[in-house]
Amino acid sequence: MDKKSLVKGAAVGAAAGFACYAISTASPMKKYSIKKNAGRTIKAAGNLFEDIKSVLM
Repeated sequence: MDKKSLVKGAAVGAAAGFACYAISTASPMKKYSIKKNAGRTIKAAGNLFEDIKSVLM
């Protein structure tokens, strides 16, 4: 097994675990804020990938 992929998998697992912990222990108002910010981040990442795709094509 490649060490790089093992480390990447561990990092993704840790990030997912932290996100679940943060949401489960947050107050209702904080949960709304986390969801709102996550939506903005996903939208920005989508725009970034579209821009990169348009540059490469």
